[in-house]
Amino acid sequence: MPLRSRIFRFAVQICRFALAALFLFTAGAKLAIVKAFAANVGELLAASGFNYARWMWPVTICVILVELITAALLLIPKTVRLGALFAAALLIGFAAYALYYVYVLHGEPLECGCFGGILASQLGLTTTLRNLALLVPVLIVLFGYGRSSSESANPDPAATAIA
Repeated sequence: MPLRSRIFRFAVQICRFALAALFLFTAGAKLAIVKAFAANVGELLAASGFNYARWMWPVTICVILVELITAALLLIPKTVRLGALFAAALLIGFAAYALYYVYVLHGEPLECGCFGGILASQLGLTTTLRNLALLVPVLIVLFGYGRSSSESANPDPAATAIA
């Protein structure tokens, strides 16, 4: 296998495991401050016109569970690309809501609790840009994972053309 392919495969694996670690970390950090995170979710729901008292805990649990599921999908070899799709959906969804909250609802700056109490992160343009930047490794995994696996399984392109 050429050096370039090995480097690409390595980069795909680094992105895959880094994304899984990120989602495990964020879920764990949210669990560490679950009451404060649920209160933040309640504020966001109230600002959006939802009955926050009814929905804050189901939404909180759902966000944490989906992050854990995303991490698991990224770790299981047969579901890596599905995990990348989940990661993309989460990142785009969180980015879109951050912009909606700040620029459409004109919400007050709110500590989102995305990383628990470990890293401060307020909803807004910075959060959106961070999430969109995280789409780069997601796209590397999504489009590179299957390709790098099939190249290693069939290293001779001439054999594929003949078959």
